[in-house]
This record gives sequence, C-alpha cells and structure tokens, in this order.
Amino acid sequence: MVSAPSVSSSITARLEVRARPTAVSDLTTAIERAGGIVTALDVTASFHETMTVDVTCATRDTDHAADVVRALEGLEGVVVQRVSDRTFLMHLGGKLSIESKVPLRNRDDLSMAYTPGVARVCQAIADHPEDARRLTIKRNTIAVVTDGTAVLGMGDIGPLAALPVMEGKAVLFKRFADIDAFPICLDTTDVDLIVETVVAIAPAFAGINLEDISAPRCFEIERRLRERLDIPVFHDDQHGTAIVVVAALRNALQVVGKHIGDVRVVMSGAGAAGTAVLKLLLAAGVRDVVVADVEGVVHRDRPGLSPSLRWTAEATNHRGVTGTLRDAVVGADVFIGLSAPDVITGDDVARMAPDSVVFALANPRPEVDPDDAAQHAAVVGTGRSDFANQINNVLAFPGVFRGLIDARSRTVTESMLLAAAHALASVVHPDELNPTYIVPSVFNAEATTAVAAAVRAAAEAEAGHATAHPETGEIAALRRRTP
Repeated sequence: MVSAPSVSSSITARLEVRARPTAVSDLTTAIERAGGIVTALDVTASFHETMTVDVTCATRDTDHAADVVRALEGLEGVVVQRVSDRTFLMHLGGKLSIESKVPLRNRDDLSMAYTPGVARVCQAIADHPEDARRLTIKRNTIAVVTDGTAVLGMGDIGPLAALPVMEGKAVLFKRFADIDAFPICLDTTDVDLIVETVVAIAPAFAGINLEDISAPRCFEIERRLRERLDIPVFHDDQHGTAIVVVAALRNALQVVGKHIGDVRVVMSGAGAAGTAVLKLLLAAGVRDVVVADVEGVVHRDRPGLSPSLRWTAEATNHRGVTGTLRDAVVGADVFIGLSAPDVITGDDVARMAPDSVVFALANPRPEVDPDDAAQHAAVVGTGRSDFANQINNVLAFPGVFRGLIDARSRTVTESMLLAAAHALASVVHPDELNPTYIVPSVFNAEATTAVAAAVRAAAEAEAGHATAHPETGEIAALRRRTP
C-alpha cells in the first residue's frame, strides 16, 4: 500500500523564481506531477526580475520530499535556496517547557514561594503526607515512563530516540485533559531496575503511564508497580488500545445489527496490546475469540506456549480452531489486527461473514489495505488519520487519567476500563452513527469529559464513597493549619 501525502511529512521550500506570468502555476504543476500536494504558497519578496516564494507541500516520506525538491530544481528560472522539514522544525528544542504558576515580583513573593515560607508547607506535608496532593504538583502530574524498546512501529530504538514520542504524549495530556505530564526515558531494560526506579520517583506523581515497553516484560513491570505503589499505573499500549477497540466494536456492531455476545472474533497479535484487548473484550461480553500470532492460531495443544500464550489458549478458542490466521478468519464476524502489515488480503475479508467488521490497527501499514477491506467489510477501522474510523489511544488515556486523578484513585481496574469504553462509545450519538463514524474525532471535547466522568464514577464506586471536591479538601487543610 502506497501512503498518501501527509502533513506529517510536509516541507517548506524557499525559492528564488524569475518573475513571469506563469511562475506560480509552474511551481504548483511541478509539485503535483511529482505527487506532492501544495498546501500554502506565499510571495515573501518581489523585485523587478525575480521574486522569493515560500511553497509548502505535503509529501509521502523523506524520499518523496527529495523527489519533489528535484522537480522544483529542474524548473527553468527557479533556484531552491533552502528546504525545511516542518515536522523537524516543530521539534526543535523539544515540545515541552516548565513554567511557574506563581509570580515572583518582589521579596514578598520570594519569601512565600521559597524560603522561609516554603518550610511551613514542607512541615505541613511531613505532618500530613496526604496533603502533598493538594499543595504540590503531585496533584496533577503524570510520569510517562519508557525504556524505548517498543516505540510506535519502530521497535527497540532506545530511550533517547523515544524521547520525542514521550514529549508528544505529554503534549496530548495537556491539550486534552489539562494534565501536566513529564517524559521519563530510562536507560535500562532490566525489569528490576525499571521497577525500583519508578518506585523511587513516584512521590512526585499522581499516576504512572507506562509507554512503549516491549512484551512480555511490560506485563511484569505493570504488575509489580501496581503492587508497590499507591497511585494508578496504566500501560497505555495495553489498556488505552483496549478501551478504544471495545468502544469502536460496540458501535460497529450497532451499525451491522449484531450482538457482542454472538459474534465470532479473530485477533491477529498476542503481544501487549493484543492481550489487553482480548481481556477487555471478554469482560465486555465477547464469547467466541480466536487469537493468532506469527506461529499461527493459538490453541491448547500448540507446543511451546509461553505463560502469556498459555493463558490465551485457555481463555479463548473454545471451538478448537487450528491452522493459520487466514484459515481462522473464514466465517468470522470481526477481525482485529494488532500485529504487522499485510497479514491478510481483501480476498480473506471476502471470506468472512456477511456485514463483517475489520479493525486493522498496525501502523503505519495496516494488516490489510483498508480500501481492499472496504470492498467486502461493512465497517473498517484503522489506526491512521487518513482513513475513516481512526482507533487512536488519545481518545482514551487523557480522560482515563483525568478521572483517576479527580477521584484520587490509588489503582485502575477492569471496571474502570469498561466504564471508559462505554462512555467513549456513547460520545457518538445514535443519530450520528454510520459505517464511517463509529468513534469520535480526537478533537471532540466530549470524548475526554465523558471518559473522565465515567472513570471517576467507577473509581469512587469501588472506593465506596464520593471523593470530596479538591477545593473543599484544600480549605480543610488550610483550616487545620490556621493558628
């Protein structure tokens, strides 16, 4: 599948162009013939014989951008002065900064924000540790933790190369849920050391978001951190994906008129995301699931199963299906891909049940070409922004953590994940639901607020009480300290 030009690979070229009536049309025609899409064109300076033009265009990738530049260089009367990659420009100096919330205008401000006044606040927290959630950044700060071993579709690229992704995650937390998040990229893959490090830094945070840690290590890291910490630990690659998949499936099945307890589901992928999706699907009421990995269908008699795959074999495939993934999809109602590109074809989708649902979530190349799948399936979703029904974790994790923080939850449970999935599905109103709109846009403000409210309610219900409003708690803390 050849990807379409995208703003994620856009360039801006500054050109010196000979002044002539066809100058602009020559530029746009050359770019379009090279397969680019012009998104902006500005004349920044003009002289008697030449003019300076900044032209911005979307390309497919770095190689394609170079082809577009060569096409411009080949035009008579055009000199390419410089070319800027807009994505790299956005990342110059990083995407985050730390800013003070309080003014420092004079000695009075300084004496309260720092010494000697800050000592009173420190002593108050020493006397009442629970007040740290009200009197420090712990109230609204998340650690985004990775070791760089499973970054996007790139795999093990290390902690330093993973930093731009973790910064991006922090930007999303702030934009969609007003949560302050900080990237923590650990230069170790040792499970014990990762756990000890996160435990050691946890006092500054209200929650831990694990990110891009390879399976099966991620399972043990999450389990051990949950056992040792009194703040929620959430592995977004697992649980964020699971929430959005379950929400999307719930709405897709409404579109095709099928019930979640009656459908046959085939999954490709048994890693971190696949296992989490499987668990939440079972909790949501799916009864017939067959899982396949690179070795074929997972079943009880398959030799050499790891502990994780052994659990999968026991929890799924009650019909005893064997063979390949392509064998398994025959007659299936739902295909969910969390694996690798091009593992099935449009012909395989044609062999699924009528009114089938296909979620091909590998990025950037899905498990099946979405256009080919759409020739046979009733509903198709991907992880990409250039196709309908983008199943994206950003629909879930900001609201999940907003709800957990507001509830002052100490953990995250399956019931909270299900509540989040149901809330996210409900954001698409019945009169909006159709085959190309089963999940809301990532910019739909209702997505975060609905998920946050549902998670908070579920967390408070599990705790057995409603959490006091933050301001009420702060006033009580201040009153307790008033002489």
